[in-house]
Amino acid sequence: MKKWGYGFQEKRLSISEAREMDMVDYLSGLGYTPSKIRNNDYWYLSPLRVEKTPSFKINRKLNRWYDHGLGKGGNLVDFAVLYHRCTIGELLQNLTANFSLQQPIISQPLIQQEPESQIKILGDFILSSTALLRYLHQRRIPIDIADKYCREVRYEVNKKIYYGIGFKNDLGGFEIRNPYFKAGSSPKSITTFNHNADEVIVFEGFMDFLSFRAIHKREPEDRFDFVVLNSLSFFETARPFMEKHNAIRLYLDRDRVGQNYSRYALSLSARYKDESTLYKNYKDFNDWVMNFGKRQEKYKQAEIKVNLKSPS
Repeated sequence: MKKWGYGFQEKRLSISEAREMDMVDYLSGLGYTPSKIRNNDYWYLSPLRVEKTPSFKINRKLNRWYDHGLGKGGNLVDFAVLYHRCTIGELLQNLTANFSLQQPIISQPLIQQEPESQIKILGDFILSSTALLRYLHQRRIPIDIADKYCREVRYEVNKKIYYGIGFKNDLGGFEIRNPYFKAGSSPKSITTFNHNADEVIVFEGFMDFLSFRAIHKREPEDRFDFVVLNSLSFFETARPFMEKHNAIRLYLDRDRVGQNYSRYALSLSARYKDESTLYKNYKDFNDWVMNFGKRQEKYKQAEIKVNLKSPS
């Protein structure tokens, strides 16, 4: 197995040569470090999607990768084509021309765990499943808020029927969530709520939007307009709607890609404001709300214990 630097190549790399490039070195060049190393296995938070538990593995002896969340794997070329969203020819040209191939500022990792073509929506209903209601409770989403914006969706994958929380986009497709599944049905698009307000609030995912509505449930809904991107790859699609407003408040994820998009937006116009510092120590707005709620419960329980011990 060859270890390649990023020095200038006089001759264009062949596919076989690119496949033999050391994958651990390559990911290091992209800014990724392993979360743990066990013998020949290097485990990472997946570069291809957002996750909290490392499930992307490189076997350095075999020089092959496998993403357990996506159910995909292969050699370096297979990975790089997915990561950079490019053709094999473009990849080889860039490697030869001494491009480091850092991820572009407006490139989005894959987050779906099932190919969209496999998802068939069978119907949507009022939220009623105990498991889904429990999941919403865990995410600190009040049922009345979820009922207003979501549906319980029955869908088919590989001839098996499942159910999840469905959030409809502007083209009629659904973003689907349950404790074990995160994907979207075709057609994919953004979700907008237009109240002709002066300000628009932008979220990456609908759980963040629901959390925001829960916190501000006593405020008039038409105080703001809203955009849920449903995928950062739809940022450009959302720009015409966003830029009709005098102020554009961004509540994007605090991961590398989300922050890249926030910086990109700030470079476009002074109307864009990055609000993510509110939850700077958390993955996203919903994660911040969940942990804030846990702290509040902890303090409340401590207060109850103190009161129980106090003399009457």
